[in-house]
Amino acid sequence: MNSIVERNHTDSISDAWKMLIWLLVAQIAVAFVGRSLAPLSILIGKDLSLTNAQIGMMPAALFFGQLLVSIPSGLLVDRIGTRKQLLTITFCLGCSFTIITLSNSFWLLLMAVVLGGGAYGAMHPATNRGIFNWFSQQKRGTAMGIKQMGVTFGAALTALLLLPISKEIGWRPVLFMSCIFLICIGVLTNCFYRDAMPIQKHEASVQPPEKKQSIIKQVMTMFQHKPLLFISISLMGLQGAQLCLTTYLVIFAYEKLGLSLLTAGILLVIAEIGGSCGRIAWGGISDFFFRGERLIILIIITAFSGVFAFIFAFLGEGTPLFVVGICVFLFGFCISGYNGIWMNIATELVPREQTGLATGVTITISSWGVIFIPPLFGYIIDRSGSFSGGWIFLLILMGLVFLLLKHTDKHLQQMKNDVS
Repeated sequence: MNSIVERNHTDSISDAWKMLIWLLVAQIAVAFVGRSLAPLSILIGKDLSLTNAQIGMMPAALFFGQLLVSIPSGLLVDRIGTRKQLLTITFCLGCSFTIITLSNSFWLLLMAVVLGGGAYGAMHPATNRGIFNWFSQQKRGTAMGIKQMGVTFGAALTALLLLPISKEIGWRPVLFMSCIFLICIGVLTNCFYRDAMPIQKHEASVQPPEKKQSIIKQVMTMFQHKPLLFISISLMGLQGAQLCLTTYLVIFAYEKLGLSLLTAGILLVIAEIGGSCGRIAWGGISDFFFRGERLIILIIITAFSGVFAFIFAFLGEGTPLFVVGICVFLFGFCISGYNGIWMNIATELVPREQTGLATGVTITISSWGVIFIPPLFGYIIDRSGSFSGGWIFLLILMGLVFLLLKHTDKHLQQMKNDVS
C-alpha cells in the first residue's frame, strides 16, 4: 500500500515538471513575439520616422492592453483552466501582431499592439495558476522562476535572431513568420499540457445578479488587500524601469556608446540572459536561503537596480566593451529578474481559488508604470538630449520603490504579530 502511495506521489512530481516544461515553452513563444518590439524598435522607428517618446509608447501600448484584460483573464482562468486559455492567448497574440506587419500608420500600429497586449497579459494569470496548482510552496519559487525565465529567454531570442535577420530582409516578414511560429506552439501546448485539477464546468446561461455581485465583491476585496496593493504599486516602478532598459538599451548603445547595431543587439541579449538567470537565481535564493520569504528579495533587487541605473548614467563612448557587458548583465539580472518573486508573492497572499484573480489585479495596477514610465524616460532624453537624465530618473524611481517596499514589509510583519 505504501509503495503505491509513493509511486503515485513520484508520478505526480514527474508530471509537475513535465507540465512546467510546456508552460515554459508557451511562455518563451509568447515573449518571443510580444517582446519583439524592444529590439525591433530602432528599425520600426526608422521605418515610421518615430521620436524616442513615440518609441516608448509602443511598450506602453502593449501593457495598456495587458492592463485592460488582466482581471477578466484572471477570473477566466480560475474558471476554465490554464490549457484552454493558453490556446486562446497564442492565437490572439499571433493575429494581432500580424496586423502590425501590415501597418504603415503609427496609430494603427499602436492599436494592434494594444490588442496583442491583451493576449500577452492574459499569459501571466494562466501560467501562474498552472504553477500554483502543480507545485507545493517549498518548490514554487524555483518553478515560478523557471517559468518566468521564459519571458526574458524569449526576449533574448528575439534580440539574437529577429534583429540581425530583420536588418537583412526587413522587420515585417520576420515578425510575420514569428507570429506563425507562435500559433503553432499554441496548438502543440494544447495537445500536451493538462491542468492539475479538473476545472468545474460552469453553466453557460446568464448568471443570477447575486453571482455577478459576488464577482465584483471578489475584485474589490483584492483592491482592498493592503499588502497586495502596496506590492502592486511598487511593481509599477520596477516594471517601468525594466521596460526602459529593454526598450532603449539598443538605442543607448548605438547612439551614446557608439557601438554597431549588431553589438547593441548583443547587449540586449546579454541583458535578457541576465534577467533569465536572475529569475531562477532569485527564486532559488528565496526558497533555500530565506525559507520562502519573497519580499526581502524584492527589496534587495530594487536597491541593486538603483545602483546600476546610477552607473549607467556615467557610461559613455570609450567605455571598455567588457565593462559595459558586465554592467548590462548585472542590471538585467536585477531589474528583469524580479518577476518570479513578484508572482509568488501575489499568489501566496490569497486563497488558492483566487490565485488567477490576484495575478490579474496586481498586473492591472503595476501595468500603469509601464504605460507612463518608458514614454517619460524617452521624453526626458528628447528634452535633455542625453541618456544620463533618463538613468538618473530611474535611480530616483528605485529609491521611492525601495521605501514603499520597506513600508510593506513592516506592515506584513505587524500582521503576522497580530495573528500570533
